[in-house]
Amino acid sequence: MLWQEYCGFLDLDIDTYMTIQNRLMLEQISLWSHCDLGEQILNGKRPETIDEFRKVMPLSTYGDYADILLQKKGEMLPDQPVIWLQTTWECGKQPIKVAPYTKSMLDTYRNNMIACLMLSTSHEKGKFNVRATDKILYGLAPLPYATGLFPLLLNEEIGIEFLPPVKEAEKMSFSERNKKGFKLGLRKNIDYFFGLGSVVYFVSLSLSSMGKTASPSNASNDAEGSILRYSLPMLGKLILAKYHCKKENRALKPKDLFKLKGFMVAGTDNHCYKDDLEDLWGIRPMEIFAGTEPSCIGTETWTRNGMYFFPDACFYEFIPEDEMNRSLDDASYQPKTYLMNEVLPGELYELVISVLKGGAFMRYRVGDVYRCLGLENSEDKTRIPRFKYIDRIPTIIDIAGFTRISEHSIKTAIDLSGLDIKSWIAVKEYNRQNRPLLHMYLEINAASLASRGLSKEVLKEHLTVYFKYVDHDYKNLKHILGMEPLEITILKSGTFDEYEKQTGHKIKHINPSIYHIKELLSIEKQNFSVNNRRGV
Repeated sequence: MLWQEYCGFLDLDIDTYMTIQNRLMLEQISLWSHCDLGEQILNGKRPETIDEFRKVMPLSTYGDYADILLQKKGEMLPDQPVIWLQTTWECGKQPIKVAPYTKSMLDTYRNNMIACLMLSTSHEKGKFNVRATDKILYGLAPLPYATGLFPLLLNEEIGIEFLPPVKEAEKMSFSERNKKGFKLGLRKNIDYFFGLGSVVYFVSLSLSSMGKTASPSNASNDAEGSILRYSLPMLGKLILAKYHCKKENRALKPKDLFKLKGFMVAGTDNHCYKDDLEDLWGIRPMEIFAGTEPSCIGTETWTRNGMYFFPDACFYEFIPEDEMNRSLDDASYQPKTYLMNEVLPGELYELVISVLKGGAFMRYRVGDVYRCLGLENSEDKTRIPRFKYIDRIPTIIDIAGFTRISEHSIKTAIDLSGLDIKSWIAVKEYNRQNRPLLHMYLEINAASLASRGLSKEVLKEHLTVYFKYVDHDYKNLKHILGMEPLEITILKSGTFDEYEKQTGHKIKHINPSIYHIKELLSIEKQNFSVNNRRGV
C-alpha cells in the first residue's frame, strides 16, 4: 500500500521511531568515522556506540567542513556524492556553502518528498489524491539550490507536469515564469503549488493581477494581456470567475480560476502568509521543512497543525533554549543536547542533525529553532513528537527566507556606507500586515546630524544600497518580492551609553530581548547628560 510505504512513519510509536534512528545512526557513525573527513575531525577515534560518539564528537558548524567541502573533495567523504547543492553561507563574510548528496540520500529525499506530496492532498489518514497527469505550478529556485531537486527526483517516480516545463522555466525571468505558468494553468489547470511561503504569496498576488488584466478592455491597448491571446476554454474560465467576483463584490483571487489539490510551503516566516494564502487559494498550505544541509526532513499532515520529522533522513538532537543562548554568548561552551524521545512539550529547541546514508554533516547546528507542540496528537492519531518551526537562531535575521543578516554583515554595510553611526541594534519585527522587517535602532554622532542633515529617509536609502551590495539575497527581496524590509529609528545622542550606565551591561547588537528594547526606548525619553561618552 502506497500510504504505508511513504507515510507509514506517522504510525510509529516513539520506541519504534528511536529504533530506526539508532540503527541508521550506528551505520552512519561506522561510515563517517572511517572516512578521511571523520578521522580528521575525530582525531582518529573510532566510537562504536551513539553515546560514545556524542561524547567524543563536538557540535559542529559549516566552518568545520569548509576546507574539504568547498573544494568538493568527494574522496574524503563517507560515500561518493552524485550531486552538490549550494546555498548562502553568511552574507558579507562567506559567499556560499555546498553540500554533498549520495545516491542513498537522494533516494530518501525523493521518498520523503513523495510523502509530502501525498499528505498535501490528504484530508484524513490513509487517503490521498495524486495522479501522474497532475500539473504543478513552478515556483522553485533551480539547481544547484535544494528546491531544484524536487522536479528532478519527482519525475523518477511520478510524471507530474511542471508549468512551465522545468527546462524552459530555468531560462526565464521570475516575471516571465509567472506569466507563462498562468496561461498554461488556465489551459491545463493547476493541481499543486509549492515554493517559499513569501514567494508563493507574491506569485499568488501576481496571478490575481494577471486575471484582472485579461479582459476585453485591454484588447486594443495591451497585447500581452489581450483577450485575443486566450483560447475559448481559457476565456470561459476567466469570464465565469469574474462574474462570480462581481456578484460577491470582491477582487479576483486564484481560487476563482484554479482548484488546488495540494499546496506546500517551505522556508521561514510562513506563519506570516498562511492565512492570506488560504484566503487566496481556498486551501490551507501544508508546511514542510527542507534545507541544503539536512535535505527534506519534516512535514505537516492533513491537520496542518505541526510538523513531524522523517526518521530516515537525519539523526536528530535538540539544544534547549537556555543552553542555546548560553552557547551563543560563549562560543567555547558546548551545550547539552537531548534526543527525540527526551523533548518536552512547549519547550524551544535549536535543531542539531547528523545526516544519514553517507552524509557529511554530523552533530551539525543547522541554525533553526523549533517548539515542541506535543508528544502525541489525538487529532492525527500520532505517537511521536510534533514541532512548529519558529525562526533562525537569535544571532541571525532571516527575512522571508531570503536573507541571513548577521552582526558582521550589518557592520560591513555601515562601514562601507561611510555613515557616522555611533551605536546600533537590529531587530526582526513584524508590521501591521504581519510581514517581517529589519528594524534598526541607531544613534548618529551629533555633529553629523547637524552638518549632514541625516534624516531617517536618507539613512534608510544609504543603508539599503549597501545591504544590497553586501547581501545579494537582500537585493532579491526588492527584485522578486517587491519588499523594502528596512525600518530606521534614530535615537537621541547618548542613549546607548546611558543604557549601559543604568543597566550595567551593553545591549546585544542582534535581536536583543524585547524588554531590553523597551528599556532602551524608555531611557531615550529621559533627560541625561551626553558629555564625554563613548559609543557601543
